[in-house]
Amino acid sequence: MLSLDSLLSFPVLRFSGRRFVYSVGGGFCRVQSKRMKKPIVALLMVIFFSAFNCFNAEEAFDVRKHLSTVSRYGAVKEIANGNFIPSKVPEGCVPTHLNLVARHGTRSPTKKRIRELDNLSLRLEDLIKDARRRNLHLERVPSWLDGWKSPWQGRLKGGELISKGEEELYDLGLKIREKFPSLFDEEYHPNIYTIRATQVPRASASAVAFGMGLFSGNGSLGPGKHRAFSVISESRASDIMLRFHDCCHNYKHFREKQEPAVNKLKEPVLNEITSALIGRYGLNFTRQDISSLWFLCKQEASLLDITNQACSLFGPSEIMLLEWTDDLEAYILKGYGNSLNYRMGLPLLEDVVQSMEQAIQAEEERRPPGSFEKARLRFAHAETIIPFSCLLGLFLDGSAVDNVEFKKIQKEQPLQLPPKPPQKRTWRGSTLAPFAGNNMLILYSCPAQDKSKSKHFVQVLHNEHPIPMPGCDGSDFCSFEVFKEKIVAPHQKHDYDTVCNPKQEPSSGSIYQMFQWLFSLSKGDKQPRDEF
Repeated sequence: MLSLDSLLSFPVLRFSGRRFVYSVGGGFCRVQSKRMKKPIVALLMVIFFSAFNCFNAEEAFDVRKHLSTVSRYGAVKEIANGNFIPSKVPEGCVPTHLNLVARHGTRSPTKKRIRELDNLSLRLEDLIKDARRRNLHLERVPSWLDGWKSPWQGRLKGGELISKGEEELYDLGLKIREKFPSLFDEEYHPNIYTIRATQVPRASASAVAFGMGLFSGNGSLGPGKHRAFSVISESRASDIMLRFHDCCHNYKHFREKQEPAVNKLKEPVLNEITSALIGRYGLNFTRQDISSLWFLCKQEASLLDITNQACSLFGPSEIMLLEWTDDLEAYILKGYGNSLNYRMGLPLLEDVVQSMEQAIQAEEERRPPGSFEKARLRFAHAETIIPFSCLLGLFLDGSAVDNVEFKKIQKEQPLQLPPKPPQKRTWRGSTLAPFAGNNMLILYSCPAQDKSKSKHFVQVLHNEHPIPMPGCDGSDFCSFEVFKEKIVAPHQKHDYDTVCNPKQEPSSGSIYQMFQWLFSLSKGDKQPRDEF
């Protein structure tokens, strides 16, 4: 059955001079007949098939796949590099350990953003009043703008995991157990299945939802036979493993200095789209209005599955430009834009390697089942996932086999910014760090008759899909020794304290970081930015 939206998006045909003009979903296509003497049936056939193609192209664009890091996991998790052929795990290789680094699931807007949407409601009211004073024909203006109120109006709190986010992590837990049954076939013990989360409630709630899926049916609680399990959190003041950005003084200083420059880079796109929307709807939009409407579009599409309000104000090309501005910001402030962004994530990478080394040692010592860790599961934020992916060399443009950019990041050299649409780019927040986005590193033990050859291998999955690593010659699967030598070792030139603390200030580890954090709170800096 066709929905009303589908009916409204069918081509509308009219005749103008020697041209037939028809529109589809707010866009339009034209077909012109050079000679009206041609049979009208043939002309209509041309129009029909052209309209069909135009309609399909419009239908193919799904705004929910273009929301940068506000994208929901289910909308983007199947987007993968179609040209990459994953490795076939050799026969006889068995998984012996799994590392997971996951972002929290879909969450509500933060308190700061809720206030922004309340202000947008008042601003839209003023714009409509202004349009009436100017006797603007209001049929140009989308009807939903008149009297619009934020769905989160009156909310005093925000940022919590919503039900969609719970489902994302619960389903991920189920799928990981199904994909690696031999890793999760033992009785639960916190030393066998270590679960860590940041102290932010949406991250710990994500860990709980994941664990409920992972261990479902293995307990005695309720109809789902759930069981209790442990989730460990470190204080925000000293969590250099999952909230390294919060504890890194040099990063905070870098970000504070860089944010105005990032906003300046985004201005031309926002100015262009502001002018386009003023011309399209006759309302006196400002650049801030466009920024807030884009934010509303992302929240409506991702959290509420509403794509026919704020998102419909923009055309597909405009949405891709706005998405690019978000991706640009993530690149500069969290990704390859500065080596500090990912070098501060070294404690997390070293923890991953340490867990693998411990698993190998347990195997070599032939420890009995139940006496060693089989999975280390972490739940954090986009500020964790993005730098960690950069440490692995993921999502670089160019060939994954001989990647010049990968060599540059290992030398801590700057990279070019992601190309602007319509040029293609690998760096996209919607695939890199959507809600519930994740990296998995699986350690395999393989039979090795030749003792000089490695018997332990690492496979990397991103959002459950194998992904090429430039440090492993463009493969998703390489020996543990190569992984350590080519990917990990180049980042170990500096430790976290050297990277993050000003040279003139002595550091005494976590005590210093705690006093630094408390000092920032005394200045009212409890949550200075809109965290992902």
